Amino acid sequence: MQAQLLLVDDDARLADMLGGYLGNAGYRVTVAPTLAVARQVLAAKAAQPDLVILDLMLPDGDGLDFCRHLRAVPAAAGLPVLMLSARGEPLDRVIGLELGADDYLAKPFEPRELLARVKALLRRGAGGAGAAATLEVLRFGRLEIDLGERSARLDGRDCVLTSHQFELLVVMARHAGRVMSRDQIMDALTGHPLDAFDRSIDVHISRIRAAIEDDAKAPKRLLTVRGAGYVFARKQDADGA
Repeated sequence: MQAQLLLVDDDARLADMLGGYLGNAGYRVTVAPTLAVARQVLAAKAAQPDLVILDLMLPDGDGLDFCRHLRAVPAAAGLPVLMLSARGEPLDRVIGLELGADDYLAKPFEPRELLARVKALLRRGAGGAGAAATLEVLRFGRLEIDLGERSARLDGRDCVLTSHQFELLVVMARHAGRVMSRDQIMDALTGHPLDAFDRSIDVHISRIRAAIEDDAKAPKRLLTVRGAGYVFARKQDADGA
């Protein structure tokens, strides 16, 4: 079955070109030139997108606000979002990721790079390296990571994570007790070369902590090892579980 993409961009020429390119690659593409149209598409029950490609600057609003809105809606909270922007400054990228985007691509870009990132995000959404094909549940004290449902729960309460953040959490949990550098984490996730100045791992770690920790400022599950990277703790709760 073809994956459905929602492209939200008011640049008609670019949208037409990307729609044709992604269509030739086997995807069904719906183009929304405004946020209002994008909301209508998402509200419709038919042809729900598997991924949103979202421009940062739109005539009727800000892509950042729309991304924040998506993450606040339970039905769309896990929908992969690839943000596009003519503003390629590191701070803009960090803000986009902090508000829930799974990936960020600065304009101008090569269509092949966009396609590669779309494939990577959809692959993660489908379970990455076979995760969705198993009913395995990883348990760490009060925290449960359900690979079949692609969900995490703390004390039975759902932890809101994007598709990319869930994959990152799974990578760390599968290597519990092992310190992993940013390069090792990105290698395990696949789909991205690591830019030496790309702080996206740090941003996503921060968002994961907000979801799974009792106190994100004093984490006990996902720890920073200064100068080395991050480690997912094997024992996380006071009872030693």
